[in-house]
Amino acid sequence: MSDSDFLAAWRANPFFVLEVKTDAARIEIERAGQRLLARFEISPDSVARYQTPLGPGVRDADMARQALAALRDPVQRVTCELWADVAPIDAALLEDDKSLRWVDAERALGWAGK
Repeated sequence: MSDSDFLAAWRANPFFVLEVKTDAARIEIERAGQRLLARFEISPDSVARYQTPLGPGVRDADMARQALAALRDPVQRVTCELWADVAPIDAALLEDDKSLRWVDAERALGWAGK
């Protein structure tokens, strides 16, 4: 993670990486993960980028495997669910003023104005 992208670790949330909802059943998560891994075998460039509420992310097959493993563990899954429950950030706002990124994170966490 670079100093300029302090949200990269948050974008790597397993729910974002696998592009599944936090209330997805275990079997849905497995299917999504296996489908993603199969697509990496066929055309890795077509699935390397994914969208998150915190902006676009980049993934590889290993990252997808790690996301699957994390969501198989009930304790890790609960933690990931909590961190994945954020409102989308307007991408145009981020492009206009890079200094607003932290303000948006505070707002997403409910810290704004405190």
